[in-house]
Amino acid sequence: MWCLSHSWRSTSFFLAMLLLLKPPEVQTVVSYKPNIVIFLADDLGIGDLGCYGNNTIRTPNIDQLAEEGVKLTQHIAAAPLCTPSRAAFLTGRYPIRSGMDATGQHRVLHWLAGPGGLPPNETTFAKILQKQGYTTGLIGKWHLGVNCEHRNDNCHHPLNHGFDYFYGMPFSLMSDCQPTQPPEMDMPLRIKLWSYTQMIALAVLTLVAARLTHLVQVSWKIIFLLALFGFLFFISWFSSYGFVRLWNCIMMRNYDISEQPMTVERATPLMLREAISFIERNKQGPFLLLFSFLHVHTPLVTMENFTGKSKHGLYGDNVEEMDWMVGRILNVLDDHNLKESTLTYFTSDHGGHLEAQEGNVQQGGWNGIYKGGKAMAGWEGGIRVPGLFRWTGVLPEGKVITEPTNLMDIYPTLVHLAGGTVPQDRVIDGKDLMPLLLGLAEHSEHKFMFHYCGRYIHTVRWHQKETGSTWKAHYVTPVFQPEGSGGCYKVRFCPCFGKGVTHHNPPLLFDLSRDPSEAVPLSPDTEPLFHMVLESIEKAVKEHQKTLTPVPQQLSFFNVMWKPWLQPCCGTFPFCQCDKEKDNTANGQ
Repeated sequence: MWCLSHSWRSTSFFLAMLLLLKPPEVQTVVSYKPNIVIFLADDLGIGDLGCYGNNTIRTPNIDQLAEEGVKLTQHIAAAPLCTPSRAAFLTGRYPIRSGMDATGQHRVLHWLAGPGGLPPNETTFAKILQKQGYTTGLIGKWHLGVNCEHRNDNCHHPLNHGFDYFYGMPFSLMSDCQPTQPPEMDMPLRIKLWSYTQMIALAVLTLVAARLTHLVQVSWKIIFLLALFGFLFFISWFSSYGFVRLWNCIMMRNYDISEQPMTVERATPLMLREAISFIERNKQGPFLLLFSFLHVHTPLVTMENFTGKSKHGLYGDNVEEMDWMVGRILNVLDDHNLKESTLTYFTSDHGGHLEAQEGNVQQGGWNGIYKGGKAMAGWEGGIRVPGLFRWTGVLPEGKVITEPTNLMDIYPTLVHLAGGTVPQDRVIDGKDLMPLLLGLAEHSEHKFMFHYCGRYIHTVRWHQKETGSTWKAHYVTPVFQPEGSGGCYKVRFCPCFGKGVTHHNPPLLFDLSRDPSEAVPLSPDTEPLFHMVLESIEKAVKEHQKTLTPVPQQLSFFNVMWKPWLQPCCGTFPFCQCDKEKDNTANGQ
């Protein structure tokens, strides 16, 4: 045992020296690849963790990662919502580049049976690591689509995006998945579907009457096609009330449906069991495990062992259960002597959800000192997330980095560690974090970050390295209640345009190095560099926009609406139902 440990420490020191001496060429001479374990939380507020200042919710296992590794304090999500943020995370690219951000009101995938999803021509870091000899696994939430043209084409499925093994939820946890909860499907979408149904029905009746009375010579084929569209809109509207749980709330193992509908109460122990099994099967390495939590998205499904144990109600219980899951997986790494050969990373896809409430009880996260939350693309609370890295023997312990970094940075970081190269035929927006994590670089490679709400740039961040300032200009902000818990009109998501936002000319300007809470906007009277900063940012926006190319829009209305021929189904359609886990009594404890 000592020999193995001593050998690994020597190799780790050798790696560090190589990085110090020749950072760009290190991958050409390093003969081994670290295991990678990624913990990706859902809707977690940066203020929910002890290592980021919370002193009431207990997160000792996650805090341990900060103590034994590197903590990033200005770690930014590329989008404030699940679908676009996860697309950017996996591809290292702003979601607008892959068509994975909204062009209208639909900012995430609404149906498992919609054709939208992560395009097959995108190259995830998992796909590159797979080619570099890694065994890759995804446990948990996906929410990046499944099928394109028919029920079993799986064009967007994780196994077609670089993962060798998948167990989890191809969609997203929602209140509809728990029978005791009220439906969560967006009311605006329901209203739109019903309006379209009525308009098409009226048009069909008018055309039929005109055809029968010979007022208009319109083809019966056209009338039939129009009626078919109306029927699809009606089915989508009707199904949002009756079949959501059957059609959206499923669990899969690879391409096979294991539960339809899923039993949400056992998702946690089953996912944990699968993660432990994946590590044990692949402990010889190298492996990549992306553990994508259903925590802490509503409904806050929590096992009995943790219910009522925290000081923050069900939300705190759910966070503490997630921390326990992290601890179980870290213990497995220790048990198999993998701690020193594994890079571990913990983060969240975006900030806490201010609108998540049940009555007057807050069901969403706390974003600490930062204003705003989930769905708000500019305010820090929606996009500033935890960023914890541990690689024992390689990365320093207890180090804190305040430089701007991004979830997209994990892409080139992992690709380079695996000995691969990032794609040269497309723009990669992420930057390799290893020089910064190791202390070999003083500053982040990011100069400007563009914070999108759908296809609109709401805010731009400029890290002026020579002065230490991080300027932030808000062109558009959502109308919300920053001092209360109401969020944006008490709707599910804040809007990107229309009456729900305020346009600023000149933009609101802050220096986050002096005002991280974005409490007091600067002005020409209070900031001598006001005009220079805004001119520099405006120039950067124009240069950035030149790098964008038109791509198919994955979140268009027709790509997010339900289509029966794309519906994954176990059993008889439309009453899809099966439970292949019912005989499995493993509880993961």
